[in-house]
Amino acid sequence: MFRDADPPARAGAHPMSRTGKSARLPGVLVVDDEVRSQEALRRTLDEEFEVFTASSADEAWRLMERESVQVLLCDQRMPGESGVGFLKRVRAQWPDVVRLIISGYTDSEDIIAGINEAGIYQYLLKPWQPDTLLMAIRNAAELFRLQAENQRLSLELRTSGAVLRKRVEMKYERVKREFGLDGLARAPDSPLNPVCELIGQVAPYDLSVLISGESGTGKEMLARAIHYQSRRADRAFVVENCGALPDQLLEAELFGYKRGAFTGAYEDRIGLFQQADGGTLFLDEIGETSPAFQVKLLRVLQEGEFRPLGSPRPMTVDVRVIAATNRDLETEVREGRFREDLYYRLAIVPIHVPPLRERPMDIPLLAHRLLEVSCRALGKDCDGFTPEALACLAAYRWPGNVRELQNTILRMLALTAEPQLGAHLLSPRILQAPPDPGHADLAEVGFAGTLQDRVEALEARVLKETLIRLRWNKTRAANELGLSRVGLRAKLVRYGLDSDGGDHGAGSGE
Repeated sequence: MFRDADPPARAGAHPMSRTGKSARLPGVLVVDDEVRSQEALRRTLDEEFEVFTASSADEAWRLMERESVQVLLCDQRMPGESGVGFLKRVRAQWPDVVRLIISGYTDSEDIIAGINEAGIYQYLLKPWQPDTLLMAIRNAAELFRLQAENQRLSLELRTSGAVLRKRVEMKYERVKREFGLDGLARAPDSPLNPVCELIGQVAPYDLSVLISGESGTGKEMLARAIHYQSRRADRAFVVENCGALPDQLLEAELFGYKRGAFTGAYEDRIGLFQQADGGTLFLDEIGETSPAFQVKLLRVLQEGEFRPLGSPRPMTVDVRVIAATNRDLETEVREGRFREDLYYRLAIVPIHVPPLRERPMDIPLLAHRLLEVSCRALGKDCDGFTPEALACLAAYRWPGNVRELQNTILRMLALTAEPQLGAHLLSPRILQAPPDPGHADLAEVGFAGTLQDRVEALEARVLKETLIRLRWNKTRAANELGLSRVGLRAKLVRYGLDSDGGDHGAGSGE
């Protein structure tokens, strides 16, 4: 629930921070001297993060002195101080802040030098894609959270005896329960159940797993479930998005490098394979890698060893690799875009995650689970959904899958101060969803029946969407649709909608 009085607006923050965004959302600072670029980045990030903006390094510095910032996204070329120069200063003052840089400047040596000098987590190239950018910021925010958690756990382990060690063990057990199979919300007849059964069978064994599925289906969640069901559960689970970096940077990120390996390599860097030694490495978007990189990855999987850049000696690691893709890799193999030998090395156990539209029975359970997570994220309380809202959620096909459902629930929760989330908080595209999952679009009202039948089906949907959006105020609905109240009432009786709005309180008035 919102508090009675909103706090004063923060300088540099998006107005949403005054009207419902919680300070518990990860704080992201965008530094760019172009206002249009600021606005584009803000629109992309604003739904999941508390976004601050600055037009110069000095303005950004002042803002960081008074605001809680976890992720810093900075343009490279700005008047005065460059992005790398600014991030070097930030690294000295706020070393825990995860630093990213974005630029159209693509010289690889300068990129690598900047990454080393400023401790940059990721270098993003312009023009950027919203999905890629959003994934990078999500990973950065997760890295900040994990760093903070690791610091807390390390402190406890250093300063405690048996009692504190027990507390740490309990935290690990909670993580196992949260990310294990029991943490995956699904109905008894869900198509996800065979997937979970397969995971339970293969998780104890060190077999490579390839998880396929549409974007947003929860492939990383399944990868975590495999890890926490395995004998490696007490070791590291490391994530890398292979589609977010060019080959050279991806190789440096995974394999690490030695000091002096290239211009800008001022110190040794441990790669993700070494960080995941004894644990699990999750390679997301594996289908986006180039054939040249695929050769190097294949050697690691075959030999269990790799050579850091600039190192004369190979290193041996014990890592379980789980890969994921939203592409059809079998087709990619047939068409020569993905190595066949690497595919069979990765896909010892192939697992396909069904999209959310194929498991509508999971939507109510999943919605309630995501609502709990959203309440913690926004610092608000909520008693659940109205039956009408759940029905609308179940009728929609969710092309963005679980990620879209999560974002929808976050939006609903942010926009209401009522004890339950009602259907009027949903966007028009969800309210207009057809009752038959086979008809995903307004243009596909139905292929069976007469023209009159199809027109009536469309009319019934428009009537219901309008009434829900107007909270069953029939007077307003009649005015909007150009009907008399008597005419509207007749149509509601005809389509069996006259009883739907009976329990909507004052909003259902004539």
